[in-house]
Amino acid sequence: MAGRKILVIDDSKVIRVRVREMLPPGNFEVLEAKDGREGLDLVRREKPSLIMLDFLLPKLSGWDVFQEIQAQNELCQIPLVLMSGRKEEVTEKISEPFEYFEFIEKPFEKKQLLDAIKSAFVKAKTPRPMVAKAAAPTPPAAASPADAAKLKALEQKMARLQAEVVALKKQMAQLKAFVIKQAKAGS
Repeated sequence: MAGRKILVIDDSKVIRVRVREMLPPGNFEVLEAKDGREGLDLVRREKPSLIMLDFLLPKLSGWDVFQEIQAQNELCQIPLVLMSGRKEEVTEKISEPFEYFEFIEKPFEKKQLLDAIKSAFVKAKTPRPMVAKAAAPTPPAAASPADAAKLKALEQKMARLQAEVVALKKQMAQLKAFVIKQAKAGS
């Protein structure tokens, strides 16, 4: 039986096989999961030495798997390499610098993979505050009418900003598609 277990959670069999082939020969076992739910079950059951997690997965997203791992003290200490072909989707949810895990953008080469794994082991040793289960929020003391008005104004402002962000993302996607179309037309 192998001494160390490496879990690769990716819906692409090509990626899972590619990662397996890029790993140096050694005393470890490579486990594979094709979706987030299967991957999270294997994380809990097998407690691997390293997790390689795709961010976009069926059944349970990589983001959901990541959050579940981070919420459990015994799991969040496992070195983690987050993988995605679209870094911006990761950074929308998790801001850089990535302090406790490593990120690698697909497609990647063997050296990039090995460097990311080494970095993930270093980052996993970074001391972090103990994760506590979120308690039910306690109701605040009676707020003054002025505080209630401020809160309502902030909530409205936040809703407007969120709508603006959605609109800007849509515009960026359109702009990106236009630029790509123009580049292809010029070729």
